[in-house]
Order: sequence, then C-alpha cells, then structure tokens
Amino acid sequence: MFVPTAPATNDINQAAPNRPPAVADALREHPLFRELRPDTGQRLLEAAAPLRLAAGQWLFREGDAARHCLLVLAGRVEVLRMGQDGEERVYSLYGPGQLVAEAAMFMPHGRYPMGARAQAPLLALRLPRQALRQACNADPGLALRMLEWLGERVYQRTNEIDWLAGSSAAQRLAAYLLSLRRPGEPRRVRLPLQVRQVAARLGVRPETLSRLLSDWQRAGHLRGQQRDWEILDPEYLADLASASRRSF
Repeated sequence: MFVPTAPATNDINQAAPNRPPAVADALREHPLFRELRPDTGQRLLEAAAPLRLAAGQWLFREGDAARHCLLVLAGRVEVLRMGQDGEERVYSLYGPGQLVAEAAMFMPHGRYPMGARAQAPLLALRLPRQALRQACNADPGLALRMLEWLGERVYQRTNEIDWLAGSSAAQRLAAYLLSLRRPGEPRRVRLPLQVRQVAARLGVRPETLSRLLSDWQRAGHLRGQQRDWEILDPEYLADLASASRRSF
C-alpha cells in the first residue's frame, strides 16, 4: 500500500508551502492509487503539482497537448466540446475525488479530445502524463487497475449511447433527475447545468425539456423552477427510468 514517507524533504505539504493540505491522502484514497507500491506512489506524488482556478477558467482546451490529468480536490469541472452548431455540449461533470482526463494520458495522438473548464472555484492536483505512464510501467498492479478503470468507462459510454438511441425524452429526463439525488435529500435536486445544456446532454430540444418539466409540475410529479426542483413522485420517475437499468 502507498503510504507517503515521513521526512520533510519527501513530504508534499512540508516541502512546498503553497501546496494544498492533505493532497497525499487525496491521491492515496483514490481507487486507482490506493494499492500503489510505496516507491511508485512517492515518485508520482513528488511529480504532482497543485492547480487553482477561478470559475470559468479553462484547465485545457480541445486539441491541446495532453500533458496532465487532474485529481479534483475541491470545486467542479465540466468537460465539454463545441458542436458544429456552435453550441457548447457538456459531456461530464467532475467533483472532489474524481480524475479528469486520465484516458487522454494514454491516447497515441497525445491531445485532449475535449475541453475542461472550472464550473466553480477549483483546487486540483495535476498528475503529469509522463509520471503516470512511468508509474504504470513500474507497477503492474496500477497498469491492470488502469485497464479495468478505462474498460468500465467504455462500458458506461456504450450503455449511454444505447440509452440515448433507444429511449424517449421523458425516460432520459427521469433517469437524469434521479441520478442527481443526494444522500439525505432524496427528493431535492439541483440541475448542475443550464436547461439548454441539460437538453443538449440528453439529446432533446430545449423546448421539449421545458415542456416536460411543466407537464410534470401540473401532474404533481415535480415542483420547482429553473435549476432547483423537488421530486414529489419518485415512483413515477423511477418507472420511466427503469429501462436504463442493466443487469450487469
């Protein structure tokens, strides 16, 4: 198991005062890095660097050289691409404890396939491409976990494409709203994106999405406005979204 070494010269918090606290714990606690060999983990930690951005600042843009992936410590990152119609389409949102652009570290063209922007004030840990690849070479266990991790991502995206191709707008919206529920507040959800961005992500027209929200309000399934909603009839939404559940 990867445990950071004690001496000050190797301690990420003591060696560089501008680094955020507890970054060693954040790296060690991620499932990919939890079982790193101590020497490999220490080298990866020493190569990492903190990144602080204000809301709206870009981490990288589509086509930039893929030099780092990032572990989010605080804040939120939106990964997006500009469509041919000139509209931004947000494909994923990442919060604390999640990795951004780790797949790009292993793409042969060496470029980011999408852009990433801070949705809120961001604190992240940058992991250099070369350091991550060297860690995989040195630690076969990490390389295997990385393959499993990326394989799961491919599986999830395949299911999403299948779901988008074969589901109705109502089914997609129901599944999306239920996915936003937080522990302790299962009925309250806040849309992390603007309505038009949610519509683009779900593959529906903004007016269709607005009409569904209005219809469900009138029927007593939902209550709210703009980005804040309360689910009044979770069984109705769960029944609509049931087709998105898979047995494995």
